[in-house]
Amino acid sequence: MKIMVAIKRVIDYAVKIRVKPDKTGVVTQNVKMSMNPFCEIALEEALRIRESGLASEVVAVTMGPSQCLDTLRTGLAMGADRGIHVESTSALHPLHVAKILRNLVENEKPSLIILGKQAIDDDCNQTGQMVAGLLNWPQGTFASKVVLDKEKEEVTVDREVDDGIETVQLNLPAVITTDLRLNQPRYATLPNIMKAKSKPIKKFTPQELNVEIKPDLEIVEVTEPPKRKAGVMVSSVDELIHKLKNEAKVI
Repeated sequence: MKIMVAIKRVIDYAVKIRVKPDKTGVVTQNVKMSMNPFCEIALEEALRIRESGLASEVVAVTMGPSQCLDTLRTGLAMGADRGIHVESTSALHPLHVAKILRNLVENEKPSLIILGKQAIDDDCNQTGQMVAGLLNWPQGTFASKVVLDKEKEEVTVDREVDDGIETVQLNLPAVITTDLRLNQPRYATLPNIMKAKSKPIKKFTPQELNVEIKPDLEIVEVTEPPKRKAGVMVSSVDELIHKLKNEAKVI
């Protein structure tokens, strides 16, 4: 059984985001980039499934400019068997990514696609659902636990929802998106980083996969959130209620 995992290169979660002076986006030049944390969780889950003997191969897929190869190599160093890089200098929105993944599925024939539930740069939380819709595959989103039954060709997913945990059972092939509490991703060791350099990477362009990249979303302006005012110490409950009622107007 083959598992395909989509990974994305984003600004590192520990970096302080700065808006460009012209407000067309955020500064990415000379900024540390890394794999999206939710994608790390997705890849870790795929690796654990393979290590348990329930899958034979894990294929990591990334999309974007040539710099994304660094992120793909990280995925290979974590343990993915091979990589696919769909090179594009144009901005890729969730629907573009979903269409590319759909066409890659036709070539690769995976039984399971695992993605992070969202990327920390745009927070869209759309790609997994769109891929499932385009492929007409069942989906288990926000997964906090995944149990695969290879004989029955089923996967049971515990989903984190507002009311608690919802358990769904999906027939394979299926799409899963991962939540934070699914697992703790491993670190790439130095020997595996060296081995990753020799692992195969296929390269495609969106055009080769018959996907037209045209903007369906226009970013009008990017601004920083307003600075928070300093807190105020109050001397009594009555003063607190007065401020909440007359200044904050929340009661």
